[in-house]
Amino acid sequence: MIQAPELATMPGLRHGFFTRENGVSSGLYKSLNVGLGSKDDRKNVLINRQRVAQAMGVAPDHLVTSYQVHSPDVMVVTGPVPDDERQEADALVTNRPGIAIGILTADCGPILFADSKAGVIGAAHAGWRGAYAGVLKNTISAMEGLGARRESITAVLGPTINQPAYEVGPEFKDQFLAMSADFERYFTPSVREAHAQFDLPAFILDQLAAEEVASVSFVNRCTYAEPEMFFSYRRATHHKEPDYGRQISAIALI
Repeated sequence: MIQAPELATMPGLRHGFFTRENGVSSGLYKSLNVGLGSKDDRKNVLINRQRVAQAMGVAPDHLVTSYQVHSPDVMVVTGPVPDDERQEADALVTNRPGIAIGILTADCGPILFADSKAGVIGAAHAGWRGAYAGVLKNTISAMEGLGARRESITAVLGPTINQPAYEVGPEFKDQFLAMSADFERYFTPSVREAHAQFDLPAFILDQLAAEEVASVSFVNRCTYAEPEMFFSYRRATHHKEPDYGRQISAIALI
């Protein structure tokens, strides 16, 4: 589990950017796969989720995740949500102690938010589509709805696919630049003709900075480049693997 100093020093808070280590799954899913949408043995996934809940200091049914669909939607969590009743949303916020909210990723950006003064936390899943659609802005707004102040919110981006591993084709870049010509700064040339390397962490961090929160940082870890530590959708695709696991990033008020 990776911790960010910015969050680790806050009183009344527990968080973790969990890796793929210390679980019970095997094969492609070795070992802390928490993805209910994967083809892993569901029993193993549930045991892994229990281990995450224990590490977060909450009961197993108090670890809440959503059904992520790359949307800008945010769910306000007021209590336990059974795994089979997960709602579609790509961010969660809460002000309830004893509830851990978590985001699953396998290359996209997991962002944990906290206003420890107000006792409000958030967690968001952001690929480029979700970030552009406003999931980060909406998470901050939802936290404000629970009493947080943006000038007191700390936001930390966890392990994410980095630019050297994120090659995109010309159609991706054209689509992106059609949104804003200023987005050119997120691309560098690739070794392959007409392709480019996309900087997803920089895009996410800039979106967060634009919201004028108190602090924005990145743990600076690449999911693709560390196969022993992280699951990666893109790496699994390149290796022609039939499926992939998901790691979780979670935060709780204690």
